[in-house]
Amino acid sequence: MNCPAVRMADAAQDSFSVAAVSRAELSSCEVWRTMFASERKDHRYYEIIEDTLREGFDYRYFAIRDANGQIRAVQPFFLLDQDVLEGMGSEWRLVWLIRRRYPRFLKLRTLMVGCTAGEGHLAVGDGVSVESVADVLSRDIGKLAKQLGAHLIVLKEFPVGYREAFACFLQRGFGRAPSMPMTKLNIEYENFDRFIEKALSGKARKNVRRNLQASAGEDIRMTVTDDTANLVDEIYPLYLQVYERSKFRFEKLTKDYFREVGTQMKDKVRVFTWHRGNTLVAFNICMVQGDQFFSEYVGFDYSVALNLHLYFCVVRDTINWAIAGGYKWFRSSGLNYDPKLHLRHQLDPVDLYVRHVSPVANMVLKRVLPWLSPVRYDETLKKFPNYREMW
Repeated sequence: MNCPAVRMADAAQDSFSVAAVSRAELSSCEVWRTMFASERKDHRYYEIIEDTLREGFDYRYFAIRDANGQIRAVQPFFLLDQDVLEGMGSEWRLVWLIRRRYPRFLKLRTLMVGCTAGEGHLAVGDGVSVESVADVLSRDIGKLAKQLGAHLIVLKEFPVGYREAFACFLQRGFGRAPSMPMTKLNIEYENFDRFIEKALSGKARKNVRRNLQASAGEDIRMTVTDDTANLVDEIYPLYLQVYERSKFRFEKLTKDYFREVGTQMKDKVRVFTWHRGNTLVAFNICMVQGDQFFSEYVGFDYSVALNLHLYFCVVRDTINWAIAGGYKWFRSSGLNYDPKLHLRHQLDPVDLYVRHVSPVANMVLKRVLPWLSPVRYDETLKKFPNYREMW
């Protein structure tokens, strides 16, 4: 395979090179198997999504090699055709009119660094820091993108903790804008009841209890497992119901995704299901990392979920389970912000770093980028106390 490669130029990194490689070329790479080991979504997760989320994505990896040709770090990325205005509404009516005649207007071949199903993290290896990886990528990713046929470069949904290390991307022409944030909630309480008693206002407590009362007389049972293999046919239709109702869509998970993540990552995955009688009415795929408990994907049977306010039942039961397990933070993926606001979640911002390979087009893009972010138009987000942290 002829992999695009670019030599590093400055004295600090002149012994390193970066090349785009396939997963097959990493099959015997020990370094790859250590990537993201401290994260809940380690190298296994990236392999699972490459195997199960194929439609529209071309998965590759940046191999960072030293002067001896040894791989020191591996950074996943993928190529896709990206709609720059995904999720935008009627305020962009002129664009939609243009697209009637030119369907690919503002749809660009894009190189995205990060994860298709989750927030991004930067790969580090033995003796290779986050700052070093950021520096070599920011310097040469433009040339690599051109060689791969991409017009747009995006660092997808990196937590704000990377902002200092990613200053080099801003210095090299990237713009930064917030993506739809995750949220986090401190759960250092005895149980969910004590949480709502101590953390919520009287009005919010009353609202939560009223919502929970809707399912109080029902025969609803929760079970927990680390294996999804036998549940896929039941949970997938419920996932699709949630997916189809969502205004913002990126990846569409597959049955194989749910099957493999629960089979290959039992040490980090917890699967919660709720049955009403013998019928599955809700599920929640969660992951654990240190003292943090992550709610990743949910599914509901909306023929009963809205009337029974099952969202609050799911929240109560998963938080109770997490507290009992010694977890201190409940972290949730993006969207569905209104109930999270009333439960006193904090926003957990993630950033997009964006650059066009054309200098002229990039000048325009950097000016309009803040206005392209759906975050700007979400009124619920503006009610969170730490909203300004996203910008």
